[in-house]
Amino acid sequence: MNTASSTTDTPPPPHHDGRSAISGKSVRPGDRIFLGLSRGSGIALLVIMAAIAVFLTYRSVLAISGDKANFFTTLDWNASGPEPKFGIAVLAFGTVVSSVVAMIIAVPVAVGIALFISHYAPRKLSSLLGYVIDLLAAVPSIIYGLWGALFLVPHLTGPYTWLDDYLGWTGIFEYGGGAARSLFTVGILLAIMILPIVTSVSREVFLQVPKMHEEAALALGATRWEVIRMSVLPFGRSGVISASMLGLGRALGETMAVATVLSPSFLINASLLDPGGGTFAQNIASKFSEADQFGQDALIASGLVLFVITLLVNGAARLIIARRKEYSGAAA
Repeated sequence: MNTASSTTDTPPPPHHDGRSAISGKSVRPGDRIFLGLSRGSGIALLVIMAAIAVFLTYRSVLAISGDKANFFTTLDWNASGPEPKFGIAVLAFGTVVSSVVAMIIAVPVAVGIALFISHYAPRKLSSLLGYVIDLLAAVPSIIYGLWGALFLVPHLTGPYTWLDDYLGWTGIFEYGGGAARSLFTVGILLAIMILPIVTSVSREVFLQVPKMHEEAALALGATRWEVIRMSVLPFGRSGVISASMLGLGRALGETMAVATVLSPSFLINASLLDPGGGTFAQNIASKFSEADQFGQDALIASGLVLFVITLLVNGAARLIIARRKEYSGAAA
């Protein structure tokens, strides 16, 4: 008997295309609804961002075309006069300097707190500290501003005098007395405000480090710090960068706390401890209610610059994370 002739030929198994799994008629109605909602949400986000950009650009063009001075270099803001002259030099300088000061202070402290909570503190203490950090993130900005104006500013006179005695020769920390309503004070307050955000995100990233990496390092004789340096920090580097960018985004756009603490003036001081300066958000909040139509357009033009700065910061963060993704857990 011919075995081959008696054997029934079995058809090959059907080939499943991954694309047809989400677009074919055999998909359940719930999946199609979820796909449509997800796609619609993404499109709506792009439409909203484009609408904001178009609105800001249109109103900014109206203002800049009527500006009698250089919009980028003028150290003055008089948008309601017969010959409007206004510029963003002071606002850009104050926004960038205060945010950089906040990041320099907050990020190392936040990473240290996150490492302590995730790898050093006992379980009960780490839970308590995590709850306190999350609670600080929910405090309104105006509360930080009132605390900064009524408590922080009066108590910074001594530290400012100390900085002037030992670092005043640099010119950056020269202090001439008076109320400590300066960009450096704003940076300290912003550092306190963004500390919970950076700490919370960094803590969650550090808790995702594979235990096998840490146990392997300990088995090879590494100390606790060497485990953190070789396993935890490389794994969480991109997460810390993302957390820092979230904090920087809040620092760039903070309004009420800065307006409460800062003594605004359209001057660029060499010393960070001298009163004066300004930021984009603070200037918009303080002048928008009393501005006429053209003055509002001028403030919107400064808001467009802040919008662009925020987009550039987030884009740079994405590039940094993409270049360093081999150090994160994304490729693990």
